Amino acid sequence: MGRAFEFRKARKMKRWGHMAKTFTRIGKDIVMAVKAGGPDPNSNSRLRAIIQNAKAANMPKDNVERAIKKASSKEQEDYKEMVYEGYGPYGIAIVVETATDNPTRTVANVRSFFTRSGGNLGTTGSLDFLFERKCIFKVKKQDTIDIEELELELIDFGAEEIGLLEDEIIIYGEFEAFGKIQDYLENGNFEVISSDFERVPVDTKELTPEQEEEVEKLLAKFEEDDDVQNVFHNMK
Repeated sequence: MGRAFEFRKARKMKRWGHMAKTFTRIGKDIVMAVKAGGPDPNSNSRLRAIIQNAKAANMPKDNVERAIKKASSKEQEDYKEMVYEGYGPYGIAIVVETATDNPTRTVANVRSFFTRSGGNLGTTGSLDFLFERKCIFKVKKQDTIDIEELELELIDFGAEEIGLLEDEIIIYGEFEAFGKIQDYLENGNFEVISSDFERVPVDTKELTPEQEEEVEKLLAKFEEDDDVQNVFHNMK
C-alpha cells in the first residue's frame, strides 16, 4: 500500500471518536451543503455524500432529515469554512479545518491552542507544500468486485490509489476528481459507505513517544473545539 493508505490506517475512525461531536460536525456539513446546493440530495451531490457519511457514523435518519429541514429555513445561521495552518511542538505541521458562525472566536481559540503548546499560527497557504489534497471514497467490498479491474477503470476518472482496508475498498483520487468518481460509483451501483476530502502529508516527521504524547494533547484540544471539523498533521 502507498503513503495515502498508511496515513488512512493510522487515523482510521479517529475523527468519529465521540458520537455527539460527530453528529454536530455532520450537521454543519449538511447546513453548508444545503445552503450551497439545495435540500434535494438527488440534485445535490455533496449532500448525497454527507448523508452517506451520516449513515456510516450511525446518525439516526430523523436527525439527518431534521438537519436538512432546518438548513432550508431562514432562521438557520450560515457557517463559514475557515482553514488555519501552523506549527505545533517539535515542528509538527498542523492544518485545522473549521466551520464557524463566528470567525473571530474561532481564530482566537485556534491561536490560543497553538501558542499555549509552544507552537504558532501561520498564514493561510503557508503549509500547502507539505500536504496534498485528496478525495477519498470507502466502498463495501464484494466478491463480484475485481480490485485490479476497478483500478484500471477509475484511473480514467482521476483515481490515483486503490486498495483494501479490512472489509472496505478505499479509493484515493485527485481533489478535483470527486464528482467524476462519485458519478462512476453511483452509476455502477457500488455500495458507497462514505466519501470525504483529506490532506495527506507529503512526508512525515518521526518523534519520540514522549514528544508524540505532547503533540497528541494539542491535537485533542483542536478536536474538542466545537468549531473544528477536521485536523491534519505530518507526525508519523
